[in-house]
Amino acid sequence: MQRGSSPWRHLPYIGGLNPSPPNLLELAVHHLPWTMTDRTGDPGQDASVITKTRPKTQRPPMYKVLLLNDDYTPMEFVVHILERFFGLTHAQAFEIMLTVHKKGLAVVGVFSFEVAETKVAQVMDFARRHQHPLQCTMEKD
Repeated sequence: MQRGSSPWRHLPYIGGLNPSPPNLLELAVHHLPWTMTDRTGDPGQDASVITKTRPKTQRPPMYKVLLLNDDYTPMEFVVHILERFFGLTHAQAFEIMLTVHKKGLAVVGVFSFEVAETKVAQVMDFARRHQHPLQCTMEKD
């Protein structure tokens, strides 16, 4: 066997095991079975690529969580609920509480169905345990 010619020269170069790395451009041009065009040299053969299109994932429908005014629930309790269950700052909670007080209701947040449902249940349960008639509902956004 001559020096520089290896019986393994047709194999791809693997980190120093072969004596010399192959020319990658030559491998790509001569050893790959596909072409860059949609058609091969044969007129009767179609080599176009078939792709499967995926439908776009839709965003889940969103729901508004509403807090309703009543004449019995203390304003401080409403602020506490907004801070505890909706993660609002004291200033944000106070502003929403005033909106509820003046306009009769306010949107506290917009969430997916499961999250909105959970928040409504938490607020209603907490209000009942503290003997307040506060109402919290949800509606589709």
